[in-house]
Amino acid sequence: MEFNLELIDLIILIVYLAFILWRGFSYAKTHDNAEDYFLAGRSLVWPLVGLSLFASNMSSSSLVGLAGSGYETGISVYSYEWMAAIVLIIFAVFFLPFYLKSKVYTMPEFLEKRYDSKARYYFSALTIIGNIGIDTAATLYAGALVIQIIFPQIALWESILALAILSGLYTIAGGLKAVVFTDAFQAVILVIGSIIITILAFIKVGSWDAVFDVTPLQHFSIIQPANDAFLPWPGLFTGVLLLGFYFWATNQFIVQRALGAKDKNHGQWGSLFAGLLKLTVLFIMVFPGIFARVLYPDIEKANLVYPTLLFDLLPPGLLGLVLAGLLAAMMSSIDSALNSASTLVTMDFVNKIKPNISSEGLMWTGRAVTFIFMILSAIWAPQIDKFPTLWEYLQNALSYIAPPIVSLFVMGVFWKRANHQGALAAIITGIVGSGIFLFFSDSYLIPEIHFLYTAGILFVACSISLVVVSLLTLPPLEEKIKDITWSGKVYKKETVELEHFPLYKNYRVQATALMIMLVIILIIFR
Repeated sequence: MEFNLELIDLIILIVYLAFILWRGFSYAKTHDNAEDYFLAGRSLVWPLVGLSLFASNMSSSSLVGLAGSGYETGISVYSYEWMAAIVLIIFAVFFLPFYLKSKVYTMPEFLEKRYDSKARYYFSALTIIGNIGIDTAATLYAGALVIQIIFPQIALWESILALAILSGLYTIAGGLKAVVFTDAFQAVILVIGSIIITILAFIKVGSWDAVFDVTPLQHFSIIQPANDAFLPWPGLFTGVLLLGFYFWATNQFIVQRALGAKDKNHGQWGSLFAGLLKLTVLFIMVFPGIFARVLYPDIEKANLVYPTLLFDLLPPGLLGLVLAGLLAAMMSSIDSALNSASTLVTMDFVNKIKPNISSEGLMWTGRAVTFIFMILSAIWAPQIDKFPTLWEYLQNALSYIAPPIVSLFVMGVFWKRANHQGALAAIITGIVGSGIFLFFSDSYLIPEIHFLYTAGILFVACSISLVVVSLLTLPPLEEKIKDITWSGKVYKKETVELEHFPLYKNYRVQATALMIMLVIILIIFR
């Protein structure tokens, strides 16, 4: 199929880009200090928090990848989405209240409050590298691949550079407020466009009987057997849950939106709203790939499924709007990663090195860092083409990075005895363990292990190191940890506070309703 755009589609795309840039730059004049720039003045209400969380996660690679996986292997890829909903519930209930109470700018800053500066600088440096080399660069690369599918005459590096500049400009100018407001707008376009494609695809298919005739029954199962090469069910707990927790509950790239919430309630409501949006992905992003098996049985590559659906089903005008949504998905992930990386450098390093720097100085430093990272990401992104697949690049990287960090956060919040010596031991164990798996996996020393199992093994090893060393050394001071660790007293105090809320505003009721919806989906598509 040829992918050709009408004049009206090009006009819509240009107008959309102009609007996003104008909106981003319009926030530049509203920032007076670092808190305004990096955390939107802690003024974000729950719909903005939820939509921005969702949009930042749903990159172009997600849209193309979900439809392609639906076409090739069925709906098992949805496990990453429903597990995200569970993680967001855990995040909203147990972790976000402590993050907001401690008034931190960054996740590494929280680790310093709980442990010491070593944990902070390790996580900050790791996250900066990850944000540039994994989050931003991978999204630039994936977005450029999609652009190449639609416009094959444009070189890969040209697409990468254009995306980096477009996303970087309004992020530099407007900070988190620009990122969140544009993300929210983009998320609405993304969801509406996905719904339209799903409806039109099903109308063209004609009936569910036509779908069942060409689709293997196992493709309608979310949970796959233990010997499945793509997503074995034990890996849901040893890997998907762990990697999901790292992404949604500790990664500055995502959590920064919740840190900018107006208060704890808006942060929790927004996080649960994002969880609700993640549940819809099965129906509006995976199922179109299933329908494509009927419509286009001879597609050569899975990554052509999504663009084929777009250009075959959508009339001129509407196609331009949905392509704007696709572009929005690319830009949402890029702007989020750039903004979070600049926040980390500015607040975790520059602010420490120059403690007397003014708040305005921090803001301008953040802008300069964003520009530098925009260039570095664009330079590194083409190198990803040397890896076998984008998926392998992303998941393997995270399976080595995430385990020690997740161990520090989980043990730090739920176990008061965890101390800074134990944290250092967990970090060292993670570094050494990752090195062993990287250099000796698939050799006579260590057999080839699925990356979802690798993540689980490293997490257990890091947690054991943290516990053993903490027990062999002095406990942390009570004053240091009393406000950032969970206990039954915290639950009871919160219960009293929630008595004044109507049921629909009680985040516990919302979380329960979200879990019920999730269970129903899993029962239907087990």
